[in-house]
Amino acid sequence: MTIKTPTRDLLIRVGMDIISEYGYNATGINSVLKSAGVPKGSFYHYFASKEAFGLAVIEAFAEEYDARLESMLVHSSSPPLERLQGYFALVRSDMALCDHTKGCLVGNLGQEMSAQSDQLRDALDRILRRWEGYFADCIREGQSIGSIRDDITPEALASFTLAGWQGAVLRAKTVKTCEPMHGFEHTLLQCIAACADH
Repeated sequence: MTIKTPTRDLLIRVGMDIISEYGYNATGINSVLKSAGVPKGSFYHYFASKEAFGLAVIEAFAEEYDARLESMLVHSSSPPLERLQGYFALVRSDMALCDHTKGCLVGNLGQEMSAQSDQLRDALDRILRRWEGYFADCIREGQSIGSIRDDITPEALASFTLAGWQGAVLRAKTVKTCEPMHGFEHTLLQCIAACADH
C-alpha cells in the first residue's frame, strides 16, 4: 500500500496538470519540481523513475475519475439515458473550462505511450476496462427497463460508447470546440434508443 504524503500528493497533482496539457514525453521532472516548489531530492524519495511517477499520476487520476463515473453512471436515481447525458455534459463543461487544451489524461496517454511502456500501457488498459464496466452497468439497467436497445450486449455498447467518446474528446482538442462531443452524443443516443421498443 502506498503511503500518501503532502509532498508526494503535490507532485502528483502538479504532474497531472502538466501531463494533461503537454503529454508525458514533453513533461520534464524539473518542470514538475519547479511548478510544485519541491527540491529534486524529494522527487526521487517518492518515485524511483519518471515511469514510476507516470504510473502514480495515472492511478491518482483514475481513482478520482472512477468515483465520478460510479457516482454518475451507477449510483444515481436518474434514468440511465439521463445519466449518460449528465456525464457527457459535465465533460464538455470541463473541456470548455480548460479551453479544450487537456482532454482526458488516460485517453491522451493511451495514444502517446502505448508503444513506449508496457507498464503504462497495462495500467491504462486496466483503467479503461473499469470505465467500460461503469458504462455497461448503466446501459444494462437501461435495457432492463426498456429505455435502451437490448439487441446488443451492454458490454459491446459500453466499449463502443467509451471508444467513440474518447475520439470525440480528442477531436474537440484538435478543433478547439465541443461540437464533436455534441455530435457524438446526439448520434449515440439516437442509436441507443432506436430499438428500445423492439
